[in-house]
Amino acid sequence: MTGQFSDQFRLSITRALGDQLAEALDKLTPAPLTQANLDELDERAKVEKLQSRSGVYQLHHGPDRKLVYVGKADKPLSSRLGNHLRKISGRRNISIDEMTFKCLYVAEDFSAVAPEKLLIKKYKASGHIPWNANGFGNKDPGRNRDRTVLKANHFDMLFPIDLGRAVEGLTPGEQSLFDLLQRIKQGLPYNFRYMESAHFKKVAIALPDSDITADGVFELVAKALPDSWQISALMGYTIMYDDRHTDYASAWRYYRGDEVLEAQPAAKAADEADEDSEDDEDDEL
Repeated sequence: MTGQFSDQFRLSITRALGDQLAEALDKLTPAPLTQANLDELDERAKVEKLQSRSGVYQLHHGPDRKLVYVGKADKPLSSRLGNHLRKISGRRNISIDEMTFKCLYVAEDFSAVAPEKLLIKKYKASGHIPWNANGFGNKDPGRNRDRTVLKANHFDMLFPIDLGRAVEGLTPGEQSLFDLLQRIKQGLPYNFRYMESAHFKKVAIALPDSDITADGVFELVAKALPDSWQISALMGYTIMYDDRHTDYASAWRYYRGDEVLEAQPAAKAADEADEDSEDDEDDEL
């Protein structure tokens, strides 16, 4: 019913909430994404006696502080942001020094309305948050996604894993391959998924020093594997399986016995449709 003197009014509570969240975030000044600042978040939460430490946050990138990602944290904000700090520290073409953040604590009873979705809807409409639903927040996609051809603008294509980064927590000396693989998995800021084998407990590897890089330790491990195994460095994570004759679309390096082979990862156009689209907006790392 629309006329010159009458019309219908539709109240959108969710849009109003999204606008208010965005306005509150806009009033904040981005802070460097450092562990010191995340520790300060926890201290402030204790001082203010917050009942809930969950909330929403923004990530900004570069000297112009471009808004690239919005997300939520059901766990403490400091933990969620700490996961992002660690992830970015293990990537090429980007430095953690380029990253800043803002955040808002959100009352626990407000989480039911999915505040991050309200922000995502608002910012996507204005062409912001290029990292949302683009691979940044993804957990391990699983074996069925290892052969996926990524889009050219996917987070992993723009910022692939850094194999030149030292693996944290390693100790020099002889140790079982089984133990070493577990330490590698724990010491990398990106996922290392591998197939278990009884063979691993029977093989010993001598680690020369504790500052060895991922590239160096993968070379050592590959030499100790059966001939049919390989380690494949994909753009966003590494995998190790009994699949030496398999090539992966997004792989850029293979470790096969004594050989280290470089590869050219495939990519599809940024606007090409996905067979099953990724949605990482709610993922917890």
